[in-house]
Amino acid sequence: MTDIHPLVSPWGRFGLYSFFIDAPEPAIVDTGIAASPVEGMAPALERIGRRIEDVRWILLTHGHIDHVGGAHALWELTSRKARVVIHQADAPMLRSRRAHVAEYLAGRGRYLDDPDGEAKQTAAAEAVISGELEPTLPVTGGERFCLGGEVTVSVHAVPGHTPGSVAYVVDGQRSAFVGDAVQVHGAANGFPGYADPDAYRASLRYLLEDVRPERLYLGHPYRTPDGEPYGVELDEAQAREALRHSLDVETRVREAAEPYLRAGLHRSDSPHSPFAPVAEALGYTGDPSAEPSPFFTTLHGYRSRFDRKSEEERHG
Repeated sequence: MTDIHPLVSPWGRFGLYSFFIDAPEPAIVDTGIAASPVEGMAPALERIGRRIEDVRWILLTHGHIDHVGGAHALWELTSRKARVVIHQADAPMLRSRRAHVAEYLAGRGRYLDDPDGEAKQTAAAEAVISGELEPTLPVTGGERFCLGGEVTVSVHAVPGHTPGSVAYVVDGQRSAFVGDAVQVHGAANGFPGYADPDAYRASLRYLLEDVRPERLYLGHPYRTPDGEPYGVELDEAQAREALRHSLDVETRVREAAEPYLRAGLHRSDSPHSPFAPVAEALGYTGDPSAEPSPFFTTLHGYRSRFDRKSEEERHG
């Protein structure tokens, strides 16, 4: 049984979680922000008798700033010996700080009434991302890596939260690291965040029916239906519950969004505009402007899906 240790790095309202896989060629899954390797990971590893310099694999579940921000710093601490793995669809987020700003402008930034939004995103990318980095191994899903001895990790594509979200599974013990691919009721913002609703739903089913994790490791303490945090290390029963609840929540959001999208978007004074009726139908009263603004990210995903299907019907 390969030991796994959570590594937490506080950041604002969020607890950022990385995980150390204690293999002959040690791996860290996700890297937090720029300060995380030195301020969080290195001391935590010292306490269990391990050295951050010995890490040989950096496995990134997706490209968001709080998961890749510390990648360059961690890579440097390993004397650039660690191999860096990310899905090729999210690799631009590792290569370029500007890609994070572009994602904001193309998605949630369209709905947030903030004239300084681009400048804020640019400043955040400069402060939180430790450096731009070319991945050693861009993946697409289906790959398997040996972490020394008999420890192997398989890569499973689970798009939805981002196009390049992946799960890393320690073979033989079905320990699955999914980053933010399983949202349940969301984390601190109280709303699930995913860019592509159809892909998100398909990935949840794939994890539930095909991967069937015995241990599920989450990037943040996502919330149960009653609002309590799950924690980030779920046993098999908790994992199945979280996956089923995630599917149920996606159904509720879809059923609230689709009728409104068919009727047409309308601006209002609501902070949830132009999706205020969706928030009302779901009973969501959270602040949609609080970054990373999963409300607008997700509703933009449904809007994009609706527009795409409408275009297909017009030409079909």
